[in-house]
Amino acid sequence: MKKWFNKIEDKNDKAMPLTMRNYVLMLIGAVVVVLGFVLMAGGTVATPEEFSYDIFSWRRITLAPILVIAGFAFEIYAILKRF
Repeated sequence: MKKWFNKIEDKNDKAMPLTMRNYVLMLIGAVVVVLGFVLMAGGTVATPEEFSYDIFSWRRITLAPILVIAGFAFEIYAILKRF
């Protein structure tokens, strides 16, 4: 992966604040955020009178918010990183 990342050629103007590598990192961060929201979703029941305890699963309460926060933190890193 590192060899592929280093081979990305930057065809932007040198005066531009973000390079192609920054955009690739931002795309990775966006995918992590979307994955977190997908893991947080779901849990529908057949009728509104039923209660589903699936909303209290470890995946929805712990894992998904950690992924969303990590994705946003990685987005900040991707924007501020200088190459």
